[in-house]
Amino acid sequence: MTTTHVAPTVQKLADTAYRLRERMMTMAADKGEGYIAQGLGIADVLAVIYFRQLRFDPANPEWIGRDRFLMSTGHYSIALYAVLGELGILDDELLATYGLNGSELPMSTFDETPGVEITGGSLGHGLGQAVGMALGLRLDGGDQRIICELSDGELQEGSTWEAAMAAASFGVGNLTAVVDANGIQADGPMVLDMEPIAAKWRAFGWAVEEVDGNSIEQIVEAFDRLAVRPDDTPRVLIARTTPGTGVPTIVARDRAHFVRIGDAEWQNLIAELEENRG
Repeated sequence: MTTTHVAPTVQKLADTAYRLRERMMTMAADKGEGYIAQGLGIADVLAVIYFRQLRFDPANPEWIGRDRFLMSTGHYSIALYAVLGELGILDDELLATYGLNGSELPMSTFDETPGVEITGGSLGHGLGQAVGMALGLRLDGGDQRIICELSDGELQEGSTWEAAMAAASFGVGNLTAVVDANGIQADGPMVLDMEPIAAKWRAFGWAVEEVDGNSIEQIVEAFDRLAVRPDDTPRVLIARTTPGTGVPTIVARDRAHFVRIGDAEWQNLIAELEENRG
């Protein structure tokens, strides 16, 4: 069971990424604030993961044979909800409640939401959960893969590197990490200089690919190259993304981690997205 039987073209994936951004902008409109910049930035990566990489059945999100996608950055929830909406797992009426008091779709993910594998947002713990899940599936004799998204900000936390070391030591080849390297954290630019990111992962024993995270073609080709690495080697894709991709006004903001936007601005920003469609 998969989301698709024929690998979609780069153009089809780009169209999907655009629709994800449309959904995010609609969900965020009139809320006043939110993590819209990160969602817009990672849309291309999620389009490739969900619509080309994962074995996943939207009609049965709990199917035991599915590959798992874990979003460590729970505050990117708007992007994951957009994907689940595109797949038909979440309906438009529910998506419209994103971030509202009492909504089932909070601004940070809960694993009670259909299609959401872990409660994210306690940063630095997603990769550890992914390693444990990958080991458990392997012990059960399954061939399911785990793809875990995490941020470059989480690379500042020791628990992330403990998990990376464990994955290589245990030969967890059914695990792929995707690092959203967007260069920001809560108060602006990254506090610690984590470069060279790729060299650090290689030193920990991972197969590494590094791409422009807003180039569908590069993302697709990188996943294809990672697929042929040794079976006992964990893999990592470092995706250099731009927060706010598709909406220049958001891209230009000095502090894009938690964006505050007035109600009157939204229609202009949605129009910008339409004008800048690739």
